[in-house]
Amino acid sequence: MLLLFDIDGTLLDSATDAHRLALNSALKEVHGVDPAGLRAKIGPAGRTDGEIARLMLLDLGVSAVRIDERADAVRETCCRVYAQLCPSDLSAHVVPGMRSLLPWLFGRDGVTLGLVTGNFEPVARLKLLRAGLGEWFRGAPGGFGSDSEDRAALPAIARRRAGHVARKETIVIGDTPRDIACARADGLRCVAVTTGCFGTEELTGADAVATDAAELRMKLEELGV
Repeated sequence: MLLLFDIDGTLLDSATDAHRLALNSALKEVHGVDPAGLRAKIGPAGRTDGEIARLMLLDLGVSAVRIDERADAVRETCCRVYAQLCPSDLSAHVVPGMRSLLPWLFGRDGVTLGLVTGNFEPVARLKLLRAGLGEWFRGAPGGFGSDSEDRAALPAIARRRAGHVARKETIVIGDTPRDIACARADGLRCVAVTTGCFGTEELTGADAVATDAAELRMKLEELGV
C-alpha cells in the first residue's frame, strides 16, 4: 500500500511564511517584478509552486513565453532562498497526532509512505526535516511541484517512482479539494483531512474525511491499510 501525503495543511500547519517569501523573492530576482503589486487574490491551497508563480506573473504582466523560459530559474532561486529563510525548527507546526500516526504507518507491513505536494522537492524535504518528520519520509517516493505545474500529474509520478504501484493500492491524503481532484485524475482513492482551511462539507468528494490524526488512522484502517 502506497500512502501519498500532502504537506501543508495535512502534515504541517501554518509553516508557509518562509516558503511564500522565498517564492516572492524568486519572482523579483528572476523577473524583476514586485508581487506586492498583484491585483488578483491567488489562493495557494492545493496549487503547485509553479502554478502559483505562473498565476502571479501573468497578473503582473509577464508573458507566458517568458514564464516558460525562466521557470527553472524561478524554481532554483526559490529553493535557494528558502534554504536561507527556513526556520531551523518547525516542530511546533506539526499537525497534532501526526508524530504518533506516521511511525505507526511506517511500521505496518507492506505500507510505503510517500508524498504528493505542490512544494518544489527541495522545499518539501527541508520542511519535513526541520519539522522532525524527515525520518519517516527519507528517500520517500513522491510527486512534487518541481515535477509539474499540474497537480493532477503528480500521483502518477509518485506511483512510478515507488515502483509502478497499482492504483488500487494507492491512497492520497490531503486537506484540499485539489488533493481530491488529483487523486481522482489518476483513478485513486483519497482520504481528506480537515486540518487545513477546508471543512468537511467542502471535502465531500473524498472516499473518507477525517477531522484529526486519530480519525485518519481509523479511516485508513477501514480502507485496508
